Amino acid sequence: MPVRRIETERLILEPVTPDIARAVVAGDFSSLDAAEGWPHDDTTDAMAMMTGSEAGPGWLITTGGSVIGDCGAYAWPDRTGEVQIGYGLAAPSRGHGYATEAASAMCSWLFTDAGATRITAVDVLSDNLPSRRVLEKVGFTVTDESHDHLSYALAPYDIRSRR
Repeated sequence: MPVRRIETERLILEPVTPDIARAVVAGDFSSLDAAEGWPHDDTTDAMAMMTGSEAGPGWLITTGGSVIGDCGAYAWPDRTGEVQIGYGLAAPSRGHGYATEAASAMCSWLFTDAGATRITAVDVLSDNLPSRRVLEKVGFTVTDESHDHLSYALAPYDIRSRR
C-alpha cells in the first residue's frame, strides 16, 4: 500500500522512503532541510526500523519546508487491524501542538487508508507528561500501567483532535 503525503492545517507529513531512512541512519541529511534540533534523540532508531522489510508507514513532520520531527507505525496493521505508533519532535518544536496535530493526522490515515481497527502506543514513560497529553488529546485511553510505563489504545470512533 502506498504511503501518501498528509497535509494538516500547519504541517505536511512527508512519507519516509527506505532511501531517506538509510541516509538519515548514515547521518546524511543533505537531501533534507532539518530544523534546529532535528534529528532528535530517537530519530536514528526510528529510521533504522523504516529500512527493514517489515517496516510500517513513516513520515517526516515538516512545517515551512523544514523537518521538525518524525512519526510512524512500527509495522503495518496486523491481521486483527492493530498497529503500534511512535512519534517525536525536535526540542525547539515542542509545546506548539505540532505533535498532537501530526499524531491525529497519522492515526486518521492509519484508520482510513491502512485499515487499522486499533492503534496502540506502548511503554510510554509515566513521567513523560507532554507525550501522554498528546495521546490523550487525540483520544487514546490508558490500557495498562506499570510503575513507570503506560500503554495506550485508540479506536476509530475515539479520535478527537487535530491540534
